[in-house]
Amino acid sequence: MSGTGYQTLLDCRRRGRYLRQHSFTTDQIAVIHGLDHRATPLRLYRYTVGLTAAQTIDAFHRLAGTNGAGLRESRLHDYENCPQAGRRPSVATLRLLARIYGTHPAHLLTAEVWPHPNA
Repeated sequence: MSGTGYQTLLDCRRRGRYLRQHSFTTDQIAVIHGLDHRATPLRLYRYTVGLTAAQTIDAFHRLAGTNGAGLRESRLHDYENCPQAGRRPSVATLRLLARIYGTHPAHLLTAEVWPHPNA
């Protein structure tokens, strides 16, 4: 993880702990983080729950019942850069990531790249 990205993650972890102590939800915390950090919703939610990309990948594979073939760190970063660059994740991937992050899949993408209204 790059120095800047890691510092952002640490800042979000610290602030997230404080906000959770004051009864803020994950979705509310992600919105607050978005005010201070220029990142896509998918990355903001990962930061909000305080996970590194590697931790997210591990959780993803535990939920999916896979062992590395389903998602790699490079692909997660690719998804996190969508829509400016990268690729949009599949609906199935969004659902798993939403479970990891404790939110609804629709919150993980911007409106212009959201694939289906009922996913």
